[in-house]
Amino acid sequence: MCNRQFVKSNQQHSCNDKTLADFLKGKSQHTISLFWHFTQCYEQIGNIAIQPTKTMIAFAAKKRFAYITRLGKDFIDIVLPFKEPYNDNLCFHKIAKVPGQQQFNHHFRMQQTDDVNEEVQHFMKLAYESGL
Repeated sequence: MCNRQFVKSNQQHSCNDKTLADFLKGKSQHTISLFWHFTQCYEQIGNIAIQPTKTMIAFAAKKRFAYITRLGKDFIDIVLPFKEPYNDNLCFHKIAKVPGQQQFNHHFRMQQTDDVNEEVQHFMKLAYESGL
């Protein structure tokens, strides 16, 4: 039995043995720096938990609100899920509706620490608030 906490009791899930170290192992120093910068930006917004899953790293408050889906050689790919598409932006390279749900995944690629600009921080705060 895992020790994960959920918003609802008896919530179905899959336990996972993957750790944050497993995701960061073998990654470039640049990519690791990007990861920690993104994490610190969220820690300035509010209390977060980092939850490694089988295929990605989730960020959570009461619920998960952001996901790192890929740690590349010199970038990280991030998904912020929202209930509506925010098409008027310069930061997301893709917005996709999740089939069968009222959720729109907003895809952001971070290549430099300064990619987390004012616009991105605005959307990070919106995502965080959805996890409360």
